[in-house]
Amino acid sequence: MLEDFLNALNNFRRNKTRTFLSLLGVIIGVASVIVITSLGSSSTREVENTFGSAGLDVVSVSPGFTRRKRAAVNLVFDEAFRDDLFDGVKDIEKVWYKNSMNSTMTLGDVSSTVNCSAIETGYLEMYKMELESGSFFTVTDNQEGTQKLILSHDTAQTFFPAGDAVGKHLIVVSSNVSFSFEIIGVLKEQTAGMEQGAAYVPRGFYLKKIKPNAEAANILVQATSPEKAVELVSTITNYCIQLTGTEGSVNVMSMQSMLEQVSKITGTMSMMLSAIAAISLLVGGIGIMNIMIVTVTERKQEIGIRKALGASPSDIRQQFLVESASITLIGGILGVLLGIILSIAVEYVQSQSIIINYNACLIAFVFSVFVGIFFGLNPASRAAKLDPVIALSGE
Repeated sequence: MLEDFLNALNNFRRNKTRTFLSLLGVIIGVASVIVITSLGSSSTREVENTFGSAGLDVVSVSPGFTRRKRAAVNLVFDEAFRDDLFDGVKDIEKVWYKNSMNSTMTLGDVSSTVNCSAIETGYLEMYKMELESGSFFTVTDNQEGTQKLILSHDTAQTFFPAGDAVGKHLIVVSSNVSFSFEIIGVLKEQTAGMEQGAAYVPRGFYLKKIKPNAEAANILVQATSPEKAVELVSTITNYCIQLTGTEGSVNVMSMQSMLEQVSKITGTMSMMLSAIAAISLLVGGIGIMNIMIVTVTERKQEIGIRKALGASPSDIRQQFLVESASITLIGGILGVLLGIILSIAVEYVQSQSIIINYNACLIAFVFSVFVGIFFGLNPASRAAKLDPVIALSGE
């Protein structure tokens, strides 16, 4: 077989243009598969980085359409519901209540309309949000409803570009009532995650000063693990349907399930595009088959001489199969190298980290060699079946 491979290389050198054209389809096909799968893997990683690792164990519950319009039994997100949910559904670590209030913040001549989130103690820590300066809310802040404020990085920059926000006061106008809030903390800039609030106040303040005895607008259910969060989506949905007797009474979603769905979509798209790119490999294989048929025709006398000297049909078949497979072997190697180079070039041009899918490299390479063997089988069989007398006559 080594001798057949060396002979194939000699034949390639004698027919450089023909060999190059045969290689081209294989190279393009393999390189296309690698680039597409690398871009798909990179897109998936970028989505994961956008979501972040924090909050993957959190399930969000909010009022659904039927709850607001025509539910048989309305759900009320009060303390009784919190207790019932915790007792009635497994795999819940903690249940957080959250409200929002539109407000206008003012400091001197600077004014900005922001959406303040009224949260419970530990909410920001649960999302693994970090402080740039200051401190988080305490249990006392929530129980007493203190007028304290935690700002996001961007909001703090709006009012305090020098970075000295902690300890200062802001006037917050909500429901046409003005309140003076002390800033106790500034969050670090958030580049990932679903929680991207502008400002936070203790939920106790909201319940005492803005809307007494208000039910929660949103519920955040922390699962015992990120894996359980996906199961909790359907479990909580079914639990609420049982309470209300109506579907659509709540909207339940988790960042983990969203991430899995996005990853599945990008993976499916990459597979589809890779399959389309692989068609060029099949087209290249057909071209190789045509070239090999021409080669067999041109080398009839050589085949006849080998058979006259005692070469068996299997030897002839092997010779041409090795030659056909050698084309796709070389094309596969060059295609892998070109695909990696193009992926790196895309990374450089887009300033985006590209993840080269080495499994796709291996699969594309093996598939290219298989294409060479498959499409080379017919010409090799034709050569093996040639009558040596007819072959020697050159007819």
